[in-house]
Amino acid sequence: MVKTNAMRMLDKAKIEYTTREYEVDEQNLSGSHAADMMGADHGCVFKTLVLKGEKMGYLVCCIPVDGELDLKKVAKAAGDKKVEMIPMKDLQKITGYIRGGCSPIGMKKQFPTFIEESARSYSEIVVSGGLRGQQIALQPQSLIGFVKGRFASLMQD
Repeated sequence: MVKTNAMRMLDKAKIEYTTREYEVDEQNLSGSHAADMMGADHGCVFKTLVLKGEKMGYLVCCIPVDGELDLKKVAKAAGDKKVEMIPMKDLQKITGYIRGGCSPIGMKKQFPTFIEESARSYSEIVVSGGLRGQQIALQPQSLIGFVKGRFASLMQD
């Protein structure tokens, strides 16, 4: 197992987590595929999405892998008029991470982070460990505390 920057940061903060690995399929980088490869409940495996708000600037949302983001709900949670997904080509420049390996932990800067409120119903959620094929499982409250985030309703109904 490779120790990622996200894992080193959690270690330094003394936050408990476990790692999960899966075989990467370059043709299918979806979070649903990752959840299937790990044999995990899709509701507790979260994908990390990066957006830009009109006023707020960059922000991060974590939602279950099968979920669809509701941009109006995200804007409301962020206290912004309008938000939009950033172009995929800008992801690495902004976060330091590549598609399929973007973690809410350890981006180049600490952006405002919102986690779908359904995460509260799980004792443990899974997010990217910062590398394709590398996941981190931790308590939702631990993640919120570490990234100074908030729970919010972010998904389409």
